Amino acid sequence: VQLQASGGGLVHAGGSLRLSCTASGTIFNINDNFMQWYRQAPGKERELVASLSSRGTPIYADSVKGRFTISRDKATNMLYLQMDSLKPEDTAVYYCNTIPLEKWGQGTLVTVSS
Repeated sequence: VQLQASGGGLVHAGGSLRLSCTASGTIFNINDNFMQWYRQAPGKERELVASLSSRGTPIYADSVKGRFTISRDKATNMLYLQMDSLKPEDTAVYYCNTIPLEKWGQGTLVTVSS
């Protein structure tokens, strides 16, 4: 399966963006799998941002807790990451993936200006 993130862009600090994740290549039900959002800032390692279990339990990194919301839509088979109160340190390429990890997609760039 290929999991591809989209929806990134340039936003001012304090602004919001919603990222989307779609699955392609094989039949893959996002609603039935453990889904995750990662990000990789320039010069840094990729880090886990948020997870959503098949039961719907979200887990967030401390750095985004209270600002980001992971969710999915069963009807459209899409995963989302609502990002509010964005900070310049949120600037990164964002990726979606599952467990076990699939091949990484291209990701989507989020740039937050101060």
